[in-house]
Amino acid sequence: MGSVCREVVTLQLGHYANYVGTHWWNLQDASLCYDADPHNPPSEVCSDAVFREGLTQSGQTTYTPRLIALDLKGSLNTLRQEGTLYELHRQGSTWEGEVMTHKEDPAEKNVFLQDLERLDQGEAEGEFSQQQQQREQCRGAEGSVNASVERTQKLFSLEGSVRVWSDFLRIHLHPRSISVIHQYNHNGETNRMEAFGQGEALLREPLFLEELEDRLHFFVEECDYLQGFQVLCDLQDGFSGLGSGVTELLHDEYRGRGVFTWGLGPITHPDTSPVKDVFHLLNSVLGVVSLSNHSSLFCPLSLRGGLGRRPPPHITFPHLQYDPSLWYHSSAVLATALDTLTLPYRTLKDSATMGQLADAFAVSGRKVVTACGAVPFPMMLGDCLPNALAGFGEALPWKPLSACGEQIDGWCFAQSVSLRGIEGQSLVSQLAPGTQPPSPLHCYGSGEDVLTAYLQERYPSTPSVVHLVQSPCKPMTPFPQIFTPALGKHGFLESGSRPASTQVDSVPVLTCLQSSPLLYRCLSELHSEVSALDLRRFCSFLSAGTELDDLREALQDLKALAQQYRMNSNLDASSEEESD
Repeated sequence: MGSVCREVVTLQLGHYANYVGTHWWNLQDASLCYDADPHNPPSEVCSDAVFREGLTQSGQTTYTPRLIALDLKGSLNTLRQEGTLYELHRQGSTWEGEVMTHKEDPAEKNVFLQDLERLDQGEAEGEFSQQQQQREQCRGAEGSVNASVERTQKLFSLEGSVRVWSDFLRIHLHPRSISVIHQYNHNGETNRMEAFGQGEALLREPLFLEELEDRLHFFVEECDYLQGFQVLCDLQDGFSGLGSGVTELLHDEYRGRGVFTWGLGPITHPDTSPVKDVFHLLNSVLGVVSLSNHSSLFCPLSLRGGLGRRPPPHITFPHLQYDPSLWYHSSAVLATALDTLTLPYRTLKDSATMGQLADAFAVSGRKVVTACGAVPFPMMLGDCLPNALAGFGEALPWKPLSACGEQIDGWCFAQSVSLRGIEGQSLVSQLAPGTQPPSPLHCYGSGEDVLTAYLQERYPSTPSVVHLVQSPCKPMTPFPQIFTPALGKHGFLESGSRPASTQVDSVPVLTCLQSSPLLYRCLSELHSEVSALDLRRFCSFLSAGTELDDLREALQDLKALAQQYRMNSNLDASSEEESD
C-alpha cells in the first residue's frame, strides 16, 4: 500500500441512524475487492479505514465493519445480537433439576434475507435467475457472498417487508458491534426513549458505561493509526442525549482524534403527535448545541425541508422517485450522499485526515456544517464533466441535505467538494484541435482543475477543497429501486428508457460540505420556534432529566451559535428580527 491507511471507528446511535448506516455499509461492501488482481486498477478507497480483519475460532478470515451500533429492545427482528459469523462459546448448564422449555416462533425473514442466508451457506446461487453481468471483478472475490449477490443481480421489492434496519443488512457484523438498550422499547406505547434526558442518563449507569467503553477499547486498541470516529446519531429523539454523552466521552478520552457527528432525522415519523412533534423540536435544539460542542464537526443530515414542526416540502431530486414516508427509501438517499461526503478521509491517495478537514472548517469556532448533494450527478452517457457542469447554468448542481433550505447566492465560509463515478477522459473536454471552447471549463486538462475552476466561478471568495474518485457508488441489492428510467444501468442519462428488469448498479455522485451562512437563518428559526413555546407545559419532557434552566441555557447557546454564521446580506434578513 502506497500510503498509511488511517482507521476510523463508526458509532450508530438510534434506529434511523442504523437505517442510514446499514445502507452505507451495504454500499461499502458492494465496492470491496478481495485479493486485488494486479491487472485491475488499484482501489482508490481504503476499505481498511472502516473495516477490520479478524479470524473465527475455526481459522476463517473475516472482514467486518469497525462498528458499534446501539438500538432499543425489539429493534433487531431476525438479527441475532451477536451475529452469525462467529460461534461464541456457550457455557454448559450445571443445573441438574427438571427443565421446562418455552419455545417462541422466530421472526420470519423476508425473501432477501432468505436468499442471502442460502447464498451464505453456498446452497442457492445456481437456482437464482442469473444475469452474468460483465464487470471488473477482483480475483479472489468469486467465492464471497458479496460477489454472489452481485452476480445474481436479483431485483427485490422490499418496501412491504422492511420493518427494521436489519431487514436489509447484507453484511456480517462482529459480535461486539451490536448493543441493545434493554431499558427502553423500540415498539409499543410504554418505555420509549423519546426525550433528551433519557439518553443522557444512560451514561450515568455504571454497567452501561462500562460496556460501551469495553466495546470502544476493543476496536480502538487494534488500530495502528486511529484518525477518529464518525458518529451517526438520531437528532430528534432520546438518542440525541445519548449522542451528547458519547461524543463528550470520545472528546475527553481520545483527545487529538477527530469526531465527526452526523445528526440524522427522517422526513416523517410513523407514530407522531403534536406533543411528540414538540419533543422532536426540543431534542433537536439540545442535540445541535451539545453535539456541535463535543464534536470536531457536526452536520445535520435530513431530507426534511427544515428542522421545525411544520417544515417546507421535503427535498426531491430530478432522477429519483423515492417515497418520503419510507425510512428504507429516505435513508438510502442519505447513505448514498454520505458515501461520497466521507471520501476525503477514506481515500488512499491525497486523503485528508479528519483532523485536517475539521481544521479547514472550524475557523472562528464554526464547527457546524451543512451538506449538499447531487444524487445521482446528472450527466449524459458519453458526455464530459465540463458540459455537465455548464449545463446547470445559474442553478447550483446540488440539493440541500441538512434541512437548512436552498442557497440563493454563491457564498460560504469554506467548502469541501467530492465527486465520484466519472472516469478518465470523461472528466475533461475532448475538443478537436482548433475548436473554440464553449466555456472556460473546456480548457482544463484534469477533472480536479475543471471542478476547481467551476467552484471558483460560483464561489469566488470561498476556500474550496476538491476530491475526485473515479470509481462509482454501487447501489446494489438490496438498495431500493428508486432511480428514474432515464438513468441507464451505470447511472448516466440515456436517450431511451431503462428496462424495468434492469437494475442501476452504479451511479456518479457529487457532494459538498459547507460552512454556510444558511445556518444563521436555520438555527435562528429553530431558536424562535422553541422560544415561543411555554416550556413549563411539557412536564414529561422535563421529568425525563432535562431541567428548565438547562433548556433555557441551550436556547442561549443556540442563539450564539447562529450568530457565528451571520452575514450582512439578504440571506439572513428574514431572520434578523426573530434573533434579536
